[in-house]
Amino acid sequence: MKIGITCPYSWDVPGGVQQHIRDLAEALIDEGHEVSVISAADDDTPLPPYVTPAGRAVPVPYNGSVARLSFGFLSTNRVRRWIKEGGFDVLHVHEPEIPSLSLLACWVASGPIVATFHTAIPRSRILLVTYPVVRTGLEKINGRIAVSEAARTTLVEHIGGDAVVIPNGVATPRYRKAEPLPGWPGPGGAIGFLGRLDEPRKGLSVLLKAFEILGPERPGLRLLVAGRYADADELLHKLPAGLRDRVVLLGQVSEDEKVRLLHSVDVFCSPNTGGESFGIVTAEAMAAGLPVVASDIEAFRQVLRGGEAGELFANGDAADLARAAGRLLGDPARRAELSAAALAAVADYDWSVVARDVYSVYETVVLGSTEVAVTASGGEFG
Repeated sequence: MKIGITCPYSWDVPGGVQQHIRDLAEALIDEGHEVSVISAADDDTPLPPYVTPAGRAVPVPYNGSVARLSFGFLSTNRVRRWIKEGGFDVLHVHEPEIPSLSLLACWVASGPIVATFHTAIPRSRILLVTYPVVRTGLEKINGRIAVSEAARTTLVEHIGGDAVVIPNGVATPRYRKAEPLPGWPGPGGAIGFLGRLDEPRKGLSVLLKAFEILGPERPGLRLLVAGRYADADELLHKLPAGLRDRVVLLGQVSEDEKVRLLHSVDVFCSPNTGGESFGIVTAEAMAAGLPVVASDIEAFRQVLRGGEAGELFANGDAADLARAAGRLLGDPARRAELSAAALAAVADYDWSVVARDVYSVYETVVLGSTEVAVTASGGEFG
């Protein structure tokens, strides 16, 4: 099958949606399908051979984060050309409810369209305000996928209609083995964190407060942190002076470095306070066999099977996080038990399973159509 996939966010900025699209595309290619992705990206950005750049992205505040989106005349023309030249059997758009390449693709294309909704927001003024504008594009979608029940609820409450729930996928073999970073985890134990450090909803401040409690109790304990942050010194100075040299900031890491980080700690922490529809980083830690301690939000309850495959702590409660992490650090048998449970649970999210479920949606909506064509209203691209 010829499959076109739209990535609404900038390809070179780490994010769960971008990784989902990359891994889905590669899983489908491995199965013998012809896949093309169009993404917000500068023309000189290094891209995989299956990705077409749609032009420079601009930063837009969205869902407690800053999304880098591409939306304008240049992007419209490139999307139109990509669809026309692609001759796709099915078009798969991601996050079409926001002004992005995905919405542009819905507007200029006809034929089978599948949409995946990733966002989980209890109440969004942006979605309510923009819905009249995006409605005409959303009405052309034939099949809808939500990556979690939380994302499905957001879709139902803000836009209407329903969706089949197919979770994010994880390339589990990628995370199975890796060499730890030199000197890690060390005899005093180590906790790991990975995320965008300057976004409050990722919960790093909760983890740092918990480390203030745990640090004095466990003199050798260290914290290994990866993610973008503008001012590392400012971040460290939020901690008491005696703890600062026990927190190591790696900055933004590559995929290989991320896997090594996961194999360099004893416990992985997901202290996110909300706005998560699935928890892909948490699932990746599980795929590495790490015992996880995570905030008790819906996305993490789902991935951790209600606490069977990881410890849950009260959302935003640093003291409860310190208690949960301390118990795990002091109990190797419990860590081994959670490691085995995590590996068993995350198998349900392997791309060999998830890509097959996504492809079944493609088959359902194609209904004998052989090409996604540019609509007459979209015009011809010269």
